[in-house]
Amino acid sequence: MSDEEKQAAPAVEAAKPPSTAEADVTKYKTAADIVHNVIKKLIELSVEGAKILDLCIEGDKLLEQGTAAVYNKAVKGAKVAKGIAFPTCISINNAVAHFSPLASDPQSEQVLAKDDVVKIHLGAHIDGFAAISAETIVVGASPENPVTGRKADVIKAAWHAAELAMRTVKVGNKNWAVTEAVARAAAVWDCKPVEGMLSCEQKKDVIDGTKRIILNPSEQQKRDFEAATFAEGDVWGIDVLISTTEDGKARIEESRTTLYQRDSTVTYQLKMKTSRAVFSEVQKKAGAFPFNVRVLEDEKRARMGLQEAVQHSLVKPYEVIYTPANTFVAAFHFTMALLPAGPSLITHPPVWYKPELVKTDKELEDEELKAILARNLRETKKSKKKKAKAEEGDPKEE
Repeated sequence: MSDEEKQAAPAVEAAKPPSTAEADVTKYKTAADIVHNVIKKLIELSVEGAKILDLCIEGDKLLEQGTAAVYNKAVKGAKVAKGIAFPTCISINNAVAHFSPLASDPQSEQVLAKDDVVKIHLGAHIDGFAAISAETIVVGASPENPVTGRKADVIKAAWHAAELAMRTVKVGNKNWAVTEAVARAAAVWDCKPVEGMLSCEQKKDVIDGTKRIILNPSEQQKRDFEAATFAEGDVWGIDVLISTTEDGKARIEESRTTLYQRDSTVTYQLKMKTSRAVFSEVQKKAGAFPFNVRVLEDEKRARMGLQEAVQHSLVKPYEVIYTPANTFVAAFHFTMALLPAGPSLITHPPVWYKPELVKTDKELEDEELKAILARNLRETKKSKKKKAKAEEGDPKEE
């Protein structure tokens, strides 16, 4: 290398933009702490007789309060955007997800009953970096009165499936490895993942990226679904939904859709004045994230305006789907990042789930799955050394 080239080298390095990865992770984790506190509070409030509508409104209020209390210094003269990344949904028993009624809905009077299987799902974002979490609880369960039967089976299956998924999302692994691990875990307790449910890569202002994982795909979905490889720097929202049905199929029933999200990849000039006004309000209040019709000023006008936007795919609905009556669905959702130092769980572990609360006749016996579950999410230096020695055949490590 000549002297001139040597002198030029630092200039090239100086031109590299500084990495924001550390600051981004801090924003994700701050959002995750807020989500954790809200879920904790909602679990306390999820008692027999509690109204689902009240729980959803309280969850959203707490998310707004939590995000309003942080990152209040302007950056380069601009306010940091923050708020709800996924509105609070409380879906019970055979409702798969996305149940968050409006006061005007026929189901707005629905209350929690003892032994209901309750899925709490919500998210917050700081500067577009979203932490979304979901977990499943049973109303009134305690170590003295644990969950049993098929409710226990589905919760235990979903918890193990989520733990396996977390350890399978590794740099170099493919998305299909997660699909398979979740299915294997569910089968231990004679359960099935809900058909076609998606987990997506996340980025700033994006919770439904193009790299995805599918659960229990149909034959058509298997043919059409793209393979993806997990890479360093990825952030994923992993959604594990398990049912007690034989096939995992779910369908739309009588519940009205209340959750929607703008699709930023689609452009279309809305014709109706009402539609344009509603779409403008959506962009202002929710940005790129899902929203509940509840946050829009005039519900009747909002429903009318959203109709045209949905018709032309500017806005997508999050439909409420159900498995058949007398079946149960359990869910765990977590956000994780594949950092240079290894995988990192952004959201907190479930608040409610403890083995003593969920008693089943079946237990995991598959040695391969047990070995995966026994691993730490991120290998420590000690375990890396141990592994290297074992591979060299060091007798001390046997």
